[in-house]
Amino acid sequence: MKKKNNWISLIICAVVLAIVATGCGAKNNTANNSSNAGAEETEQAANDTRIVKHAMGETEIKGTPKRVIVLTNESTEAVLALGVKPVGAVKSFTGNPWYPHIEAEMEGVEVLGEESQPDLELIASLQPDLIIANKMRQEKIYEQLKAIAPTVVSETLRGEWKNNFKLYAEALGKTAEGDKLIADFDARIEEFKAQAGNKLKETVSFVRFMGGKTRVYHTDTFSGIIASQIGLARNEMTLNAKDTFVDEITKERLPEADAHRIFYFTYETGDGKGDEQEKEWTNDPLWQGLSAVKEGRAYRVNDAIWNTAGGIKAANLMLDELAEFYEIKLTK
Repeated sequence: MKKKNNWISLIICAVVLAIVATGCGAKNNTANNSSNAGAEETEQAANDTRIVKHAMGETEIKGTPKRVIVLTNESTEAVLALGVKPVGAVKSFTGNPWYPHIEAEMEGVEVLGEESQPDLELIASLQPDLIIANKMRQEKIYEQLKAIAPTVVSETLRGEWKNNFKLYAEALGKTAEGDKLIADFDARIEEFKAQAGNKLKETVSFVRFMGGKTRVYHTDTFSGIIASQIGLARNEMTLNAKDTFVDEITKERLPEADAHRIFYFTYETGDGKGDEQEKEWTNDPLWQGLSAVKEGRAYRVNDAIWNTAGGIKAANLMLDELAEFYEIKLTK
């Protein structure tokens, strides 16, 4: 009887070992299949060819671009936000050579000159597989650019950062990532609006000092469009503006720029003229007499973030600063 029990135990052990071995084999096969599938997906992405429609026509792009050239400040912010470090970029309008808020991410990136006159020879030497350009800035050299590498061109710059961003994401093969970043930004706007309440009814004004001139910016500008999305009320000067994105004013018109809150910024290129204009105007009795100034609601902000950079990184930083001024806690 005892001998018979031993045989039964041996049979059970053999069955268990067989089951375990089969299970391990299945797991190994599954792992191998998953690995193979991942490799196939990577290979497919590398060989994927798509047609991207843009302001200058259609461009065929193969795979995932690795050596990207960007020829506007806002497209530089776009590719960085999408996790792509360009091999070359036009210099920032201010900064040496990059805006401080992107400087750390741009280490080692080749400077290609100004937006208005990028260095074509240098661009070619970098052997790009994608060039991102803008019709307002580079229409005249488009044929030369596309002879170097596949080139995608956005239509315009003023106020179009979201549409441009989506185009750039498509060109990079990162449409899903781009859509998520825009959705995240829109969610932050909604959170701001929900907390702001009646503060949204307080009028705002955007004033910019430049060398020898002062401007009041209206709704069709980078900061103006973000303000409109939030729903911030605008002063009468802005509401009455027609067919212009900006009013260039004399000191006598400063009272027209008054609002419950004034946000002012200075375009300083290094020659001191922008700072000089700001100092002269903000020390003037007309500026000092504005209600926003007298009541401590005139805020000096960064020109690159609130106007010049014009990209998704600047948009989020501007929203961060607005939240501080309005005493709002954003969770995202």
